[in-house]
Amino acid sequence: MISQTTLLTIALAPLAGAIVAGFFGRKIGRSASHWITILGVALSCALSIQVLHALVAGGAAPYNANVYTFFDVAGYSAHVGFMVDRLTAMMMVVVTFVSLLVHVYTIGYMDEDPDYARFFAYISLFTFSMLMLVMSNNFMQLFFGWEAVGLVSYLLIGFWFKKPTAVFANMKAFIVNRVGDFGFLIGIGAVLFWFGSLDYATVFGSLGNIDGKTFAPWEGASWSVPTFIAVCLFIGAMGKSAQVPLHVWLPDSMEGPTPISALIHAATMVTAGIFMVARMSPIYELSETALAFVLFIGATTALFTGLIGIVQNDIKRVVAYSTLSQLGYMTVALGVSAYSAAVFHLMTHAFFKALLFLGAGSVIIAMHHEQDMRKMGGLRKYMPITFITMVIGTLALVGTPFFSGYFSKDSIILAAQVAAEKGGWVQAYAYWAVLLGVFVTSFYSFRLLYLTFFGKERFRDAHDAHAGHDAHDHHGHGDHAHEPHESPWVVTLPLVLLAIPSILIGFFTVGPMLFGDFFAGAISVLPAHDSLAGVAEKIWHADHGWVSAAVGFGMHFWASPVFWLAFGGFALATYIYLFNPGLADKARKVFAMPIRILENKYGFDDLWIKGLAGGGVALGRSLWKRIDAGLIDGVIVNGSAVLVDRVAGIARVAQTGRLYHYAFAMIVGLILLLGALILALR
Repeated sequence: MISQTTLLTIALAPLAGAIVAGFFGRKIGRSASHWITILGVALSCALSIQVLHALVAGGAAPYNANVYTFFDVAGYSAHVGFMVDRLTAMMMVVVTFVSLLVHVYTIGYMDEDPDYARFFAYISLFTFSMLMLVMSNNFMQLFFGWEAVGLVSYLLIGFWFKKPTAVFANMKAFIVNRVGDFGFLIGIGAVLFWFGSLDYATVFGSLGNIDGKTFAPWEGASWSVPTFIAVCLFIGAMGKSAQVPLHVWLPDSMEGPTPISALIHAATMVTAGIFMVARMSPIYELSETALAFVLFIGATTALFTGLIGIVQNDIKRVVAYSTLSQLGYMTVALGVSAYSAAVFHLMTHAFFKALLFLGAGSVIIAMHHEQDMRKMGGLRKYMPITFITMVIGTLALVGTPFFSGYFSKDSIILAAQVAAEKGGWVQAYAYWAVLLGVFVTSFYSFRLLYLTFFGKERFRDAHDAHAGHDAHDHHGHGDHAHEPHESPWVVTLPLVLLAIPSILIGFFTVGPMLFGDFFAGAISVLPAHDSLAGVAEKIWHADHGWVSAAVGFGMHFWASPVFWLAFGGFALATYIYLFNPGLADKARKVFAMPIRILENKYGFDDLWIKGLAGGGVALGRSLWKRIDAGLIDGVIVNGSAVLVDRVAGIARVAQTGRLYHYAFAMIVGLILLLGALILALR
């Protein structure tokens, strides 16, 4: 039995910590600030694990009830409530576990930052916002959590607000997300219009009312209601989960401190869109057009944003573009109705991507906040724990057999293959995109490892250039500044704790999550769309138990092109960056044009910043010049003043002050009035 008190505690404990650290951090001190926020998130994590255990092993029924009525007007109502089934409980555990480790890691990473307590307040508030999003049982609360994570991410990305690049990055994230959220809000409005309710259970129970229903936005047009709702909701997911073309904010968000890079890009904000579409699976199953749209966007993101990662030299940006690509994989799974595979990859990805981000942060600490991989090299002997854990994260990311990423990523690619076998060009395009993306992911992942941890120690020459870094960018290591060394235990412990599920969790959960009934009742798939059923026929043979089936799935790699493409990326990166480093410079000259296109990010930044944003500014200036300054100020305001002045000037001529002039004017006026009266009477 899941109690309301437990769920309220899970949601509100991080909020309580955020309030105390945020408002009283200076009074209670740095140590108390981090302890109270860590304890709040730890309590949420422990209770979330308890709830998941109750649902999976304890036979507890899913919880769905309202806690508070926000409004009830003219038949329309909105509530604060919780819907906690296995999908939600799994998300709660992932969010709170990763957040807890990020909180611990932050003690070491932000050690000398003057706004230490403020940072802990922000990340704890972020955790509360994400929990409200995933635990909601209605669209209004979903939208509250959706906007709250957007707001707090704005505060976190621009945490170092004295850096112009950080301010630009948080404004960019905020504005791009507003574009997506506009579509999301229209989708929620459409749900309220056609269903008369914002409650999930009510909406899902009334889907028969809109199945096949159309509406005419203008005369002669006919739009499908399910398609319209599903596409509008997905536009919100495109912004939050950084899908092309609303992906441009995510790499720039690297301007924030590394702990929030892990928090935003691993288990929380960017996966909100994936979770939302999975939660709304009953709606998406009614529209093949919406699923095809989701599939096309996801495939494009998976391949083409991954290619940009090849030419990045900033260690955090390589991992950020990797996140974009993996979010594309999750979206492809959604587009082929493999919602379970999308959420499964969301879970496994959360662990190894948080590991990679926090590992990159550990390297950055050792390098005194140098992030350019070209100024690193040979760090593995100085940072053995960071090196080993990042190798584990990389192996999971590229889909090495039996690592967590292998089970989740291969499942998505196989589901895309099943869909391509019976689908059209969009399904075929998606399959080839995710297949080629495997090679790309492997290449840039091992490139990062080799440039950072292998080869010549290039950091000694670069150290002097960073002696004068800003206080908030420097961790200061006294006389050891010239010699990198392993990070403190508060940094390395989260790495070790994330490395364990990066290896194991896929093997132990692939059976129930993908081919069992783990998500029964939480995710709906029509039999005609069930691509995972086709995957099960190919590689899941549970006749001798789930362990045997999981081992068989793992051994399937020999017959899969996925493994050989990943191996090809590894082999090419190894040859270039380990044995023939000069080849990279030659390749840069030979492929100068495509590299320039990738470095320019296909021109999307120019499109948004110079095109749409710049066009908006130019339009605003033009309207100001012609309407505000020209029409309103020039014609209406100044023009009326000139008109009054001229009328007054004419009137002044008649106002002579002589009595006989006024008498004469009165006589003339009287004659004119009499004349008019006579003419009127005739």
